[in-house]
Parts: sequence; structure tokens; C-alpha cells
Amino acid sequence: MEVFLFGIAKDIVGKSTLDLSTLEVKPNSVKELILFLNDSYPGFTKLTSLAVAVNGEYAPQELHLNAKDEIAIIPPVSGG
Repeated sequence: MEVFLFGIAKDIVGKSTLDLSTLEVKPNSVKELILFLNDSYPGFTKLTSLAVAVNGEYAPQELHLNAKDEIAIIPPVSGG
């Protein structure tokens, strides 16, 4: 399970990708992934919103995750 991080999410983690395949207990859903990120990287708790895409499509928190999924963490974007 590979997680790609963009914008402030990348800054919080300190790198652009996370390989979760080595975790003993992997997140089973998008919601569990967000909880994992909040616990592992406290800066995530400061984000007011966060989009998650799984295999190129925006995903609801209830979506079940599989080992081969490609996940993107997309923080809020501002600009003009």
C-alpha cells in the first residue's frame, strides 16, 4: 500500500510517499488511514479538510483498502 502526499501533507510527513506495506497492522479503510496519519504525524490534525483518492478516484471514509491500492492524500488548496 503506497500513499502519495501532496502540498502541506508532504511537508508534515517530510517526504512525498509512504510505504505502508511494512506495517504490522495496516489501515483497512480510508477512515483508519486518516486516523493512522493523525496518530503518526500530529500535524495532520491541524488540517481542516483532506481529500483521499484511491486508485485515481476520490474515496469516502468507508472505502475498504487493499494492499495494492495507490492512495493520494490531497490537502486543501488555496490560491487565486
